[in-house]
Amino acid sequence: MAGKYYTVILVPHSRAKLRKWRISSQQVGIASGALIALTLGATLISWLFFRTTIDQAELSNLRSENESLREVNQSFEASILDLQANLGNYEERTRQLAIVAGLGNLTEESGVGGNLSSPSLNGYSEFIHEIEHRTSRLSGHLQEIQEQLDERLRWTASMPSITPVRGILTSNFGNRRDPITGKRAYHPAIDISAPKGQPVAAPADGVVLKTGRNGGLGKAIVLSHGYGLSTRFGHLSRIDVEPGQRIRRGDVIGAVGSTGRSTGYHLHYEVLEEGKHVNPLAFMLDRR
Repeated sequence: MAGKYYTVILVPHSRAKLRKWRISSQQVGIASGALIALTLGATLISWLFFRTTIDQAELSNLRSENESLREVNQSFEASILDLQANLGNYEERTRQLAIVAGLGNLTEESGVGGNLSSPSLNGYSEFIHEIEHRTSRLSGHLQEIQEQLDERLRWTASMPSITPVRGILTSNFGNRRDPITGKRAYHPAIDISAPKGQPVAAPADGVVLKTGRNGGLGKAIVLSHGYGLSTRFGHLSRIDVEPGQRIRRGDVIGAVGSTGRSTGYHLHYEVLEEGKHVNPLAFMLDRR
């Protein structure tokens, strides 16, 4: 079967000579195929160009992110090492504080060491778990120390460690010559001579047990300080507290007088430990 032909007529302008070309259907097919191939090629080249550009941009972003992550990782490693060093320092200071608090040398487990360079996630997890464990243990030790120190502070506050009134020591604790009878007698207190009305201070924290007249002691006050300690004050001219009242060391509880069996203005001061009289001078830290 004979091939088909097409005639292409080109008319440049009205006066020009017509130009004619005879083109076979095969030539039309070849030209169409070539045009399609060129179009596909151009499209592929364009796609590859833009794809390469996008890949380069993504690669650049990934490199930047990787560098940032590397810096963060290094900073994180340094922070962990600093935290370990500080935690070790705190553990040592806690151990020393425990000795001061009277708890003895706290038993410490040795911390986990190791190289953090390029660790796995499990490596980080182990370090973090160890730090959490040591921190929890340290918190428990500090709580124990705080309780012990609080108890020591309460014990210290209960010691009758200050002189209740400033004056002249006129009679010591123990056997002495009675100023009224002139005979040797046991004196379970000390006497401090001071002007009438001079304030008498509580020598320690405590609770007022008794107030009022007490035989030869005249106007008297009894304080309970806990830990088996109590104090008694006699010959007062004035009482400024009442039973059940809580007082602090240094609070004014009364005033010097000469009530009861007395030969002059002074404070009769007793200290009892587990119900037995002891020398008040053994507790006074501010006596001269």
